[in-house]
Amino acid sequence: MDKDRPGPVAAEGAERSPEETTQALAGYKQILRQALERRPAGIRRRLADVLGKNRSFISQLSNPAYSTPIPAPYVEPIFAVCHFSQNERDAFLLAYERAHPGRLARPAPAIPLRRVEFQLPDLGSDARNADLDRMLQDLAFRLANLADLAQPKTTPANGAFP
Repeated sequence: MDKDRPGPVAAEGAERSPEETTQALAGYKQILRQALERRPAGIRRRLADVLGKNRSFISQLSNPAYSTPIPAPYVEPIFAVCHFSQNERDAFLLAYERAHPGRLARPAPAIPLRRVEFQLPDLGSDARNADLDRMLQDLAFRLANLADLAQPKTTPANGAFP
């Protein structure tokens, strides 16, 4: 392989320059930034709530100028909350792998989401209504996660059924 032509991943044991590492990191952050900019207002706050972080942290994660990497466990929640298309997921994962070889050994499949609508009382302000909406969405994600953890897994040892 031509060493001047960029490959998908640095060879094992190969040293990358700080500039190459910075460029690789900025690559996936730019994809996240573009995805966030195409989403409705409030998406950064929603993502911050799901990750349990401040909105300013989301700004750092999506700013290619900052060297703060996105932790691997945040990748799937980012895809779910931001509703990444398959093309956006593929581009992000390729760029993430370039920046952090092997960190995402086997990405989980996309989490299918469904919309549930119900009526809530109007709290009298757009900000309070949006807060309630975010809290309910966060609660739904947490409950679904707990429900998944509570499901018995079928193994030959325990004989549990799905």
